[in-house]
Amino acid sequence: MRIIPAIDIIEGKCVRLSKGDYDTKKIYNENPLEVAKSFQDHGIECLHLVDLDGAKSKHIVNHKVLEQVASKTNLKVDFGGGLKRDEDIKIAFESGANQITGGSIAVTEPEMFQNWLQKFGNEKIILGADAKNRKIAVSGWLEDSKEEIIPFIQKYEKKGVSYVICTDISKDGMLQGPSFDLYEEILSETDKIKLIASGGISEFDELPKLAELGCEGVIIGKAIYENRISLKQLENYILNK
Repeated sequence: MRIIPAIDIIEGKCVRLSKGDYDTKKIYNENPLEVAKSFQDHGIECLHLVDLDGAKSKHIVNHKVLEQVASKTNLKVDFGGGLKRDEDIKIAFESGANQITGGSIAVTEPEMFQNWLQKFGNEKIILGADAKNRKIAVSGWLEDSKEEIIPFIQKYEKKGVSYVICTDISKDGMLQGPSFDLYEEILSETDKIKLIASGGISEFDELPKLAELGCEGVIIGKAIYENRISLKQLENYILNK
């Protein structure tokens, strides 16, 4: 299971929110590149970089941060937030993204999302399935849709999606543990989805449980920033896999 730390960006700074609420913003570092380098120094190879300004404004905003991180580290960056048009995707890939995550767009403009899948391939395009009460949320989690999470993922699996990041919004940033039951259900109801768990990770012991369920990766945010999980622990986990 891949270890994927998260850096969420507002106004170029490294922040975390609780349950996706922008009013709960807490700044952890003014320099995202510094944070990314510390991850790399501990053997981490992947990064989940989220443009929260982009998610809110519905177009890419913090691509300069992406460019800095991608050009000055060896991290494979999955970038999301505000990717609504072909131009946004172009900017993200040109700025050094290894993969991009499309969440809202897969709900609001499925044809465009499918075009991206066909154009770039399912190794480059990740489906963001962010759920609130088992319904997919959109626009930086500010709006709910009518899409049920399991049928939503199944529909896109049939269209060729391979990677899915699933965040239970009620858990995100709360440090109360991930949605083991939801992930288990997704993995039992799909065939070949590479599921990346996200939201609620609170302690190191949860990671082997997610690996045992069959998760392909895990995104860890606040637990790192609040020193619940140390980078040394993650380094040892990676070394001993």
